[in-house]
Amino acid sequence: MKPLKRPVRRGILVTHVAVSVSWLGLTVGLLALGLAAFVTDDATMAQAATRAMKVFGDWLVVPVALLSLLSGLVLSLGTPWGLARHRWVWTKFWLTLATTGLSVFSLRPGINEAAARGTTDIDLVVAPSVATATYLFITAISVLKPWGPTRRGRRLRKSPERARTPAGRG
Repeated sequence: MKPLKRPVRRGILVTHVAVSVSWLGLTVGLLALGLAAFVTDDATMAQAATRAMKVFGDWLVVPVALLSLLSGLVLSLGTPWGLARHRWVWTKFWLTLATTGLSVFSLRPGINEAAARGTTDIDLVVAPSVATATYLFITAISVLKPWGPTRRGRRLRKSPERARTPAGRG
């Protein structure tokens, strides 16, 4: 992919950070609602919490997950970071892909089922807990950029063609 121009890269970066942080906040909200529905003895409260979870699940989970995945993919392919050049980028990609799949094919159906019943079980407490921990981990590696380059990244650094190309961020 051709490198992104600076204004485009910055716009996509802002979008990616905003959407990713939104996904984390959405998951914390789902966790709070799942806990409220799970621990309450009030049937009206449990039903309200599961209905709110359904609104989040129907309107926000899939678009936010897909936009986070897509914007991250565009950034990795359109910048010197690359998709498979650095272990932290590669790890973020696979974790985001897995959590997007789980959100679409497991979390949303679980939320819909709970909303239909008006109650929830421990699964809708565990799933957002694991997702929140995963998104916090992804955020941490985005900031810290640990682990260095992948084997492919080391090979690209040593290639003569790469040596002639400026290594700047663009």
